Amino acid sequence: MIRWVCIVDDDASVRKSLANLLRSAGFETLSFAAGDVFLASELLHQAGCVLLDLKMSGMNGLAVQRELARLQCSVPVICMSAHWDEGAVQAAMGQGALACLAKPFSEEVLLRVVEEALAGSW
Repeated sequence: MIRWVCIVDDDASVRKSLANLLRSAGFETLSFAAGDVFLASELLHQAGCVLLDLKMSGMNGLAVQRELARLQCSVPVICMSAHWDEGAVQAAMGQGALACLAKPFSEEVLLRVVEEALAGSW
C-alpha cells in the first residue's frame, strides 16, 4: 500500500513546489487546497504523513488537527506556517504535531522530518 505524503496548503505555488521536491526525493504525494477537502478524501487513512499549513482560509491547520483526533486518525502531522505565531505552534505541538516548520524552510529539514514521520521514529 502506498503511504502518501499529503500536502494541505491553500497556496497553489507552495503545494506545487513541495510536491515537486518530495517527488524528486522519491515520495508519493497528494495535494489538497483546503483542510476540509483533505479530511473528506477517501485516501485520508492511507496518508503516511501530512504537511499541514497552520494559517489557511476556511478551516485552519489547528481545526484540521482537532478533526483528525476526533476521527481517531493518528497520521503524523508536520505543521508549517509563513506567519509564525508562537501560540499556534504551541497549540499544534500540544495536539501532537511532529514538528512545526517556519516557511521558508530548507529542503534538507523538510526531507529529514518527512523521512522520520514515515519511518515512525517520532
